[in-house]
Amino acid sequence: MTYEVPIERGKVREFARATKSKNPAFQGPSAVIPPTFLTTARMTWEPREEDQIGKLGLDLRRLLHAEEEYIFHGEPPRAGQTLTCETRLLDQWEKEGRRGGTMKFSRIVNEFRDATGQLVAEQRTTLVVTARPPKEAS
Repeated sequence: MTYEVPIERGKVREFARATKSKNPAFQGPSAVIPPTFLTTARMTWEPREEDQIGKLGLDLRRLLHAEEEYIFHGEPPRAGQTLTCETRLLDQWEKEGRRGGTMKFSRIVNEFRDATGQLVAEQRTTLVVTARPPKEAS
């Protein structure tokens, strides 16, 4: 699945403020993105009908976010650029949990390319589905 991600100056500024950053590189007409800004791409721009996590059929009641990794292949993207993001399943595996039951892991990669098709960044997310849902609060 592929979709466009416009890097908007105001959104970069809002994200920097929300994360309490005072780095001047995140301000101005050609502001660079904070490294974790790419997380917002999937939540904001990925078409809902093509939600990659939904397509995996994961039980959201037992879903945990395990890891997030960002890889930049040069300068970080800047305000004014439009990136193309391709989301795909990278890997799946299982592991026996310490409290019993099998945990299912899924690793998703989002590849961000610039207007020339050059890979500029990758976001890798590892998700875990536990063997059983958490206990109800009493």
